[in-house]
Amino acid sequence: MTTLTDHARRAVRERMSSALLAPLPSGIDRRLLDQARQAAGAPLAPPPPGSGLSPVLGDQGLPGLGRTLEYIRFGSDFTRARFERFGPVSWTGFLGERVVQVAGPEATHAVLTNADKAFSQEGWRFLIDNFFHRGLMLLDFDEHRFHRRVMQEAFTAERLQGYTDETVACVRETVPTWRQDAPMRLYPALKSLTLDVATRVFMDDRPGPEAEEVNKAFVDCVRAASSIVKWDVPGTRWHAGLRGRRVLERYFRANLAAKRTSDGADLFSALCQARTPDGETFSDDDVVNHMIFLMMAAHDTSTITSSAVAYYLGANPEWQERARAESLALGDTPPDRAALESLDTLNRAIKESLRLVAPVPVVMRRTVAATAVCGHYVPANSLVMVAGAVNHFDPACWSEPDTFDPDRFAEPRREDKSHRDAWIPFGGGVHKCIGMIFGSLEVTAIMHEMLRAHRWSIDPGYRPRWDNTSLPVPADGLPLRLRPVH
Repeated sequence: MTTLTDHARRAVRERMSSALLAPLPSGIDRRLLDQARQAAGAPLAPPPPGSGLSPVLGDQGLPGLGRTLEYIRFGSDFTRARFERFGPVSWTGFLGERVVQVAGPEATHAVLTNADKAFSQEGWRFLIDNFFHRGLMLLDFDEHRFHRRVMQEAFTAERLQGYTDETVACVRETVPTWRQDAPMRLYPALKSLTLDVATRVFMDDRPGPEAEEVNKAFVDCVRAASSIVKWDVPGTRWHAGLRGRRVLERYFRANLAAKRTSDGADLFSALCQARTPDGETFSDDDVVNHMIFLMMAAHDTSTITSSAVAYYLGANPEWQERARAESLALGDTPPDRAALESLDTLNRAIKESLRLVAPVPVVMRRTVAATAVCGHYVPANSLVMVAGAVNHFDPACWSEPDTFDPDRFAEPRREDKSHRDAWIPFGGGVHKCIGMIFGSLEVTAIMHEMLRAHRWSIDPGYRPRWDNTSLPVPADGLPLRLRPVH
C-alpha cells in the first residue's frame, strides 16, 4: 500500500532529485568548473623508460570521493573542463579509484575499437554487475561476440516492426491523456510511459500490481548502480537495488517456461527462441540476465532522450512547429517504421538533442594490460572512463557546438560526418548499442504523438539542470505546460 510518506518522497524526487543539484548562484558554479580547468597536473604513473610515451596528468580531488560530486553536479560540463585543461587523456579521483578520462574523437576511437584488446568491460562490472550481472554490455571478447550474435536474432527487421507497432499503440493510449489545464513535470510522465512500453513490448505484459512491482525493481536497480554506499545496509540505494534484482530474477524465471513454447512477438519470447543459423541459443540464465539488462537500457535512455527533445522543442518553438507540420501531414493512421523514419525535421531534432544531452555520456572500461592512448601511457588495471559526450562539443567537429541547430545533420552540412566518432550517442566499436534502431523509433513515436496531441512551452529563461548521479535526468522533472494543438 502506498503511504503518505511514499507520496511525499516521490514529490520531493520529482522536484529535486538530489541536494547536490540544488541551485547555486551562477558565479559559484563557474568557479567550481574553473577549478576543474585550472587543476595542477600530477602524473598517474611513470611511462616505461625509452617508450617515448607521456604520462597521464590529472589530480585526485577530495580524499576518497575524488571529483565524484563535481561530476554529479556538472556531468559533461565537468568532463569538457578536464578535456580543456589536460587534453584527450587525463586522470581524476572517482568513487575511491583513480580513473583515466579519455575524450575527443581520436582518443575515443582508440579505446572503443580496442585494436590491441587492452580494454575490458570490467569497468562496467565495477559499477553495475551486482544489478545487471552478465548483461550484454558487461561481456568481453569472444563471449560478447557469441551473445551478440544470438541476440541479433531478436532485432531482425520483422521483429523491429512488431516492437514498433506495439510501441505506437501504447504511446497513443497515453500521450493524449496528459493534462493541459495546469503545468506538469514531463520527466516522470515519460518515465511511466517508457516503462509501460518496455513492459508491453519486452514482456507482453500490461499494467497491474505485478507489472508495477517489476517496474519499481528496475528503477531501484538503476538507482543503486550509482550508490556511493556500496554495502547491503537497509535504507540505502544499494540495499533496494539488491532486492530489486531478486524480484526481477524471480519474475523472469517464473515466466521462462511459457515463453520458451510461445510464439509471442515480445522481446522476452524472442530471446527464448533466438537461434543462429549455426544453432546457437541462450540458456535460461542468459535470457534472465539479458532481459534485466535490456529492460533497464531501453526505458532509461528513451526517457532521457524524449525529455531532452521535448525541452529543446519547447525552447525553440519554430522547430516545434516545423516538426508538428510534418507529423500532422501523416494523418491519423498509426505510423509504421517507414513513416516514423520519414519525419525528417523531427529526426534531425532528435539527433541534435542526443548530441547536446547524450543519454549515456560516458562508458567504462578497465585495462587488462598496459597500453597507450594518443601517446599517453595507461597502466594495466586502470579504470577508464570514455567521455564520448565531450566529442559532441568539439569545435573541430561542430560549428557553435552549444547552440541547438538540427540543420547541422542535414545535407550538405552533415557535421556528424566530420569524424567517425564526432557523434556517438549509442557508443562505438563492437559494443555499440544493439537496440539503437528500436530506441530511436520509440523516441520518434513518443515525440510524434506529443506533436499531434499537444503544443508546449518552457518558461522564458528556464534551463534544466541535469542530475548525473547515474544517467543524466532533469533534476526538477522538467516543468512545462501543454496546450491543445487546435
